[in-house]
This record gives sequence, C-alpha cells and structure tokens, in this order.
Amino acid sequence: MKIAVCSGSFDPITLGHLDIIRRAAACFDKIYVCVSPNASKNNQMFTPEEKLAMVKTAVADIPNAEAELFQGLLADYAVDRGANVIVRGVRNATDFDVEYQLAQINSSIHPGLESMMLPASPQYQHFSSSMAREMIRYGQPLEKYLPESIIPMVMEMARK
Repeated sequence: MKIAVCSGSFDPITLGHLDIIRRAAACFDKIYVCVSPNASKNNQMFTPEEKLAMVKTAVADIPNAEAELFQGLLADYAVDRGANVIVRGVRNATDFDVEYQLAQINSSIHPGLESMMLPASPQYQHFSSSMAREMIRYGQPLEKYLPESIIPMVMEMARK
C-alpha cells in the first residue's frame, strides 16, 4: 500500500491546500492529512482542534484521506503511519527552498523518507492562510478562498 502524509498548520485550510491534498490522494492509496500546530507562526486564528474539525470536513469526500492532529516531528508522524512520502505544496521558489531544506532534514531523521513537492495550481498560487485570515477579519466573501463546506464553521468560530 502506498501511503503519504500531507501536513500543514491549516489556519484555515484553503482551496489551495485542498487542491494539493486531492492531487496527492490521486497518487496514493492512503493519505494522512496531518494538522500540525505550529507555535512559531504568529497571528493564528483557530485552535488546533478547530483546525482539525475544518480539515476533516474539507476532506470528507476524499475516501482515502484521513485527518489527524499531531504535535511532534513530521518525519516521526509519517513513519508511525507507515508512510514513506511527505507531500508538500509549493507556490514559488521561496516555498521550494524552504521545503527542500525540510526534505533533507526529514530524510536524515528517517532515511528512505521521501518528499514530493507539488506545484500549486495556477489559480491558487497567490493563496495563503494569512490572506484567508485577513478576508475573514474584514468580512470579505470567502467562497473564492475556502472550501465551501467549512465556511459556516469558519464564520461561527471567527465570531468567538
């Protein structure tokens, strides 16, 4: 069985994230979507549990995808799940440089653990969770940025 992991802080999950997850799910028998609380990221809007609820809702129609919350090294999570590939989306050269360095670190922690970098689809290259949070804060329409299935959740959570 070919198993992969797709991770992120997903604060919130965007259509760009979902596009990468769907494309990765088409390549593997099983894909774990790892919601990783990232303490180094500032201005987080949602709790880890809220992020997980949104991701589970967004991937509910992908039969071979399963979302989980994990606090630890992504390389350890991948190996614990039997995955030998970490899938990462990249929007530009800066993303690639960062992901390339992380790929080297992950493979040094667990030799044989590969990283697959998928380029963002053109319509999502400018998407980021930071941009989505700004749209939420300023009451902008979210349909162009977030999976439709999570918009009611986002609006409810953002009101808190």
